[in-house]
Amino acid sequence: MDASHCVIPVAKSPQDYQAFRISPGDTNRLAIVFDPATANISLTVCVEIFDVGGKTPPNRHQWAVEMFFILKGEGRATCDGKTVVIQSGDSILVPPTGTHVIENTGSSRLYALCIMVPNEDFAELIRSGTPVELDQEDIAVLRRLPASVLC
Repeated sequence: MDASHCVIPVAKSPQDYQAFRISPGDTNRLAIVFDPATANISLTVCVEIFDVGGKTPPNRHQWAVEMFFILKGEGRATCDGKTVVIQSGDSILVPPTGTHVIENTGSSRLYALCIMVPNEDFAELIRSGTPVELDQEDIAVLRRLPASVLC
């Protein structure tokens, strides 16, 4: 490979993620992993964290495809009136213009890796919210450690 085309990867750990609650009454938080500013491409990668009973407001994207990979927990995903039960290891792909809701139906937090391409101002919307901290439980899930390790 020609060294002039080598790209140095951007590496981050959960302590580097910036987390936000988009609206004060939201029951979910989003921790930005990569966005156009760090990835130099029109995509947003974040971890969405849902409190017990939490859910997204119904939303849709004009051009973007959004994918959710469930890291931990269980819930329900609804898109254009069709609902599926989701749990750790499941993936959901939401097409452009699909009105969708993700909700936590379990007894603990729901964690989902979320990838949106193109960004369609998603990262900017997240950053316009209120900054919040990731707690020990969040870090344990993202590091795949038992919570007792962090106590």
